Amino acid sequence: MFTLRRFCVSFLFLAWVSAASAHYGMVIPSDSMVLSGESKTLSLALSFSHPFEQVGMTLVKPRSFQVTANGTSKELLESLSTTQILENPAWTTEYRLRRPGAYHFVMEPHPYWEPTEDKFIIHYTKTTIAAFGDDAGWDVELGLKTEIIPLSKPFGLYTGNVFQGMVKLDGKVIPFAEVEVEYYNQKNPAEAPNELMITQTIKADPNGVFTYAAPQAGWWGFAALSEADYQLKHQGQSKAVELGAVIWVEFHDWKHK
Repeated sequence: MFTLRRFCVSFLFLAWVSAASAHYGMVIPSDSMVLSGESKTLSLALSFSHPFEQVGMTLVKPRSFQVTANGTSKELLESLSTTQILENPAWTTEYRLRRPGAYHFVMEPHPYWEPTEDKFIIHYTKTTIAAFGDDAGWDVELGLKTEIIPLSKPFGLYTGNVFQGMVKLDGKVIPFAEVEVEYYNQKNPAEAPNELMITQTIKADPNGVFTYAAPQAGWWGFAALSEADYQLKHQGQSKAVELGAVIWVEFHDWKHK
């Protein structure tokens, strides 16, 4: 009875987490701004999680993991090594920065089957870092299936600054796109007053542009969700596919002398 009871409690907790907080593809670098004189080697962690609740999920080896910088793209998939993030399988790699400029890291995962929502999830996840004092190209559109184009620099933001992005699907803006926002609740843990404040939801304007001001320093994830114009098979049945345009942005506290 005790074992069964513990199982039921755990199951209900996970079901509540799925309902109350959002799934996020995550690409988190060791630094969002690498300055001259600092280490040229960047560490990156790839995972799939409920970032505020600190509940991890399994991320199988992605379909693709690329870096785009100075007009060229390179596949980094074979550089990935297995790791554990939030007690679940995840991936890590190191990348050596060689030239100044903005570097865009993008993960395309394999479809993830979410039984509680009866659909597949594919999150096209990216983050951008600035290297050696040069941020040219921070607003480049990468041509992903679905993508958040930053209208504010996706790095070098103070806590309280607004971050703006434009949501696109197949290269076209999505009017009134719904965007979910969550804090990566790790280094400076916060507690949500209630479940409605774990994931915040905002809507874009008619031009697909959204605006958000982060209340706390750290990494924040923005996920614009839409339904694919195709379905995938699960146990012989056609199921809907949720496409997520995800971007991770770091905010910093104002420092005083």
